[in-house]
Parts: sequence; structure tokens; C-alpha cells
Amino acid sequence: MAGMKVRKGDRVRILQGKDRGKEGTVTFAYPAEGRVIVEGYNVAKRHQKPTGSTQQGGIIDKEMPLRVENVAVICPSCGKASRVGYRFDDDGTKVRVCRKCGGDL
Repeated sequence: MAGMKVRKGDRVRILQGKDRGKEGTVTFAYPAEGRVIVEGYNVAKRHQKPTGSTQQGGIIDKEMPLRVENVAVICPSCGKASRVGYRFDDDGTKVRVCRKCGGDL
């Protein structure tokens, strides 16, 4: 998966799945797999063994990764869920832009 356009810290809207329509912040991004973890969503119950002397075992709630195609970045300037485009500034730096309003992300 080359060139994933969603980054850690982005505000996103979930487009598919049980949490469709909800908004959250990306806490982890896995570009090699094309997946992101959104804070507080796509939570599953997992059985966990106690590891070492610090962690307690039991059934825990774990945030599972979502495919990056199933989330859309929310533009800070227009407030809408949009796709991400790129442009180059005069000094040659690459900037992510909103495809709806053209504002910087």
C-alpha cells in the first residue's frame, strides 16, 4: 500500500462498519497494511493472558484497526469529510489539501 494519505492525529469520519458516521482521532497508522486505529471505535473483546508481573489478565476491550478506505479525513477549514490531495508550495514542500474546499490539512 503505497502513499497512505491518513496520518496519526488526523480527525476522521468512519464510512463503513458498525461505527459508521462517527468521528474520532487516528491514534495509530499502519501504512504497510493500509490500516488505521481510531480512538474509541471498532472495539472488540479480547482474552488476554497476564504477561510479566505488572499486567492483569482477563477479557479486555481492544481497539481494532480499520481499513484506510473506510475512513475520510475531516477538513479543519470547511468541516466536511473529504478526500486528500497534494500540492507543492513555492519552496517545494509537499502540502496535503482538502479536495472539497482546497484548504490545507
